[in-house]
Amino acid sequence: MLQKLKGLKLGDMLTKWIGQFLLGRQMRVHVNGSFSSWIDVISGVTQGSVLGPLLFLIFVNDLSDWVKSSILMFADNTKIWTKIKDTGECDLLQQDRSMLMEWSKQWLLAFNTDKCNVMHTGHDLPTVYTMPDGKNTIQLETITVEKDLGVYVTNYLKPTEQGCKESPVSTGNDEKGNSRLLTRKILE
Repeated sequence: MLQKLKGLKLGDMLTKWIGQFLLGRQMRVHVNGSFSSWIDVISGVTQGSVLGPLLFLIFVNDLSDWVKSSILMFADNTKIWTKIKDTGECDLLQQDRSMLMEWSKQWLLAFNTDKCNVMHTGHDLPTVYTMPDGKNTIQLETITVEKDLGVYVTNYLKPTEQGCKESPVSTGNDEKGNSRLLTRKILE
């Protein structure tokens, strides 16, 4: 983190101040009235701190420099995509995934491969994408629907799933004249 801060040329005093915020911290755990021993905290930022989200954004800010595909980042979510006309462009997307994993190794911030997947929109090329997961290489799951920031996105890019998943559907009145509402759930 300090290396990235120095690269931003924020000035020695500010970089040193943030370094003091990050270094030399300790923590312990409190469970049922008992405390563990103190241990040194060697990574991360204090949860709930004002600086935490800002430092995370500074830390991941160069991620887009590592890929050729389009990239979108929000908080700790990252999406890469490209227009694919042939299998060569599929290879480019796979190379970008590999570059993201190189970034991950260099900066010691792992991607959660359980949350990594692929969505094809508008093509049916036989593509398979993989990511290293420890000593293994896993094939990423191909999905047709993804909930992204509260909005359902489908592989055919139509908004119908959002209405079906979230909209209450009135079914009229019951025998006492009370309105009944049901929520449709299709995919969950």
